[in-house]
Amino acid sequence: MPQKSKSPHRSGCPVSISLEIIGDRWSLLILRDLMVRGYRTYKEFLGSGEGIATNILAGRLRRLEAAAILTAGPDPADARKIHYRLTEKGIDLAPVVLDLLLWASRHEATGAPCEVMAQMAAHREEVLSETYRRWRDRDPTPLLPKFGSAETTRSWRKRPKAGPGRIAPDQAA
Repeated sequence: MPQKSKSPHRSGCPVSISLEIIGDRWSLLILRDLMVRGYRTYKEFLGSGEGIATNILAGRLRRLEAAAILTAGPDPADARKIHYRLTEKGIDLAPVVLDLLLWASRHEATGAPCEVMAQMAAHREEVLSETYRRWRDRDPTPLLPKFGSAETTRSWRKRPKAGPGRIAPDQAA
């Protein structure tokens, strides 16, 4: 059963409610960084390249945590640091984030290599399976590095051998 919100929504429209929760650009970029880049810390989010202000980042992280999209907890290696992690509700947004990546790469000039995006589109279900596997296994390995980096294309091609939720290198080329 869906969790009841503590504040009233503008309307009962599911799209409107979704936009109230994750509809600003910073929240979606934080979700992208958690899912695609494997970011876990405030410092990583701050250095993501979009130029988010520290107060905005802190506010969005608090808002996503209050909406049960992510959780915050101590870093196992250094309890002074906070690690952020998607909740089940948060990882359920993986198809949305993937579709936004693919949509923009099809219709706008982006820094995403066309070849990589075409392979992701062709293997959508495998990409989603790998995203879920990384979340389930707490694997912070980036699905893709930052776009524009030399590693982007190589990273997509260097996949483990095929298995449940994994894409074999020959499938990605």
